[in-house]
Amino acid sequence: MGPRHVTGTLGVLCAAWGGWLLLQQPEPWRIAGWLGAAVLVHDGFVVPFVLGVAALGAAAGLRLRGVPRAALIVAGSLTAVALPPLLRPGGVANPTVLPLDYPRNWLLAMAAVALLALAHAALRSLVRRASRTSRRE
Repeated sequence: MGPRHVTGTLGVLCAAWGGWLLLQQPEPWRIAGWLGAAVLVHDGFVVPFVLGVAALGAAAGLRLRGVPRAALIVAGSLTAVALPPLLRPGGVANPTVLPLDYPRNWLLAMAAVALLALAHAALRSLVRRASRTSRRE
């Protein structure tokens, strides 16, 4: 049994556990509807956005593979999750419902994703440069 089988089995078990937990909820159709909407947002917004940015990058001569593409996927997923509080109406009747500064926190999360991707690229470049230098010696 290889790593793919183990990963697949764990994925199926996690999905089954999630389904069982969903059925334990008082109104499972609401949660199922939200999950369905999340899939639609992912497939209808995040994937085309990432592919579009990758195509624009390729047209500009950039290679957007690996970490840059993963950073775009993470940024898109975080944005999809953050959309409800970001798009909420100005004031809410109960200020404890959404008490945080969500636009600022979303921007901080986007900055963290970008900085981590840039740090990874810089570290990778340094390692490659050191590897080339050691081969020459």
